[in-house]
Amino acid sequence: MKRLFKSLFLVSACAILALGVVGCGEKKEEKKAEAPAPAAAPAPAGPKTIIFASDATYPPMQYMNEQKEIVGFEVDVIKAAAEKGGFKAEFKNVAWDGIFAGLASGKYDAISSSVSITDERKATMDFSEPIIAIEQMLVVGIKDKATDLAALKGKSIGAQIGTTSYFVVKDVKGFKAIKTYDEVGLAMEDLVKGSIQAVVADSPVAVEYTSKKYADKIKIAGVIKSDKVENIGIAVKKGNKEVLDLVNKGLAAIKADGTFDKIKAAHKMQ
Repeated sequence: MKRLFKSLFLVSACAILALGVVGCGEKKEEKKAEAPAPAAAPAPAGPKTIIFASDATYPPMQYMNEQKEIVGFEVDVIKAAAEKGGFKAEFKNVAWDGIFAGLASGKYDAISSSVSITDERKATMDFSEPIIAIEQMLVVGIKDKATDLAALKGKSIGAQIGTTSYFVVKDVKGFKAIKTYDEVGLAMEDLVKGSIQAVVADSPVAVEYTSKKYADKIKIAGVIKSDKVENIGIAVKKGNKEVLDLVNKGLAAIKADGTFDKIKAAHKMQ
């Protein structure tokens, strides 16, 4: 009996020992770290969006239509230039009296608002190639016989503040008053009412008001002569070469392929 017990004990001990050897001989399978997924390639950059400030109270150059959209000759020019120049154009309605300060502070990238290119302005901002040449015109009542500023001595004259229209009359002596307006349309309204006797305005604007809205009430008396050609251009912040180059590229393209002339004809610009 003891011998049988001893044999069973030996058999059990060997079995346990064998299991231990087998268990020690097993290699624990290590989990391999997964390789990180390759980074997605960056999406190609789209065309640059350029935000243009416009005082949309200056027909036919830029104004609000019945749908409250900024439209006009200069707006169409910039949209066409954007298509050819490889950028996107967005327009922001900004009052004229603060439009240059907003450009300097970076509220928008450019000004497309019938901005005349002058030496004084070029000292603080850069300009595109000229879009169109304009003249300063004298607008008077339909029955007025005045043909120049000299004939308006002792009378009141109006112009939009901060514009070249205002600059050509601000130092002229002999007027009863030189009244400034935030919008040229308000000056034209006062002329029609008789509150002032004349308005000085850019030629496209003068033609617009005298041939359409107030055709039977006011007229162009004459052109205020200047020894300098007055050109309209796009203003950008001083040193902003990227925006300036894109705008100039687009303007050059639409002038070369005839698009500019078609826009000009559509708006009946001289």
